[in-house]
Amino acid sequence: MLQDLKIKQKCEDMIIYAYTALRQYPRAEKYGLAADTKTAMYELLRLIVICNKKYYKKTTLQEVDTQLDIIRSFVRMAYKMQYINFKKYELWTARLDEIGRMIGGWMQTCQAARHK
Repeated sequence: MLQDLKIKQKCEDMIIYAYTALRQYPRAEKYGLAADTKTAMYELLRLIVICNKKYYKKTTLQEVDTQLDIIRSFVRMAYKMQYINFKKYELWTARLDEIGRMIGGWMQTCQAARHK
């Protein structure tokens, strides 16, 4: 379960980093893409906590993975619309990729435990 706690910490760290990037979005996007991105990140954190508490994790882990892809899309759109510069995009996606790898490992661990 230590892996689960690490992924939660990484998600929290990603959210904290994201706030510095979100501050640079145009004022017009404060209630648009910025708000949607914040909501998606909090939903990811919520799903990670829920998944950690569940005995059967498969469907919740799939939701976690899907939520991560949604955040990736929002970040990609923000970069393409020039709300964030390449450096911020690079750092943010690196954090998302790390969380993605952890989710993949978590999925494999659950699958391996199921096949024992």
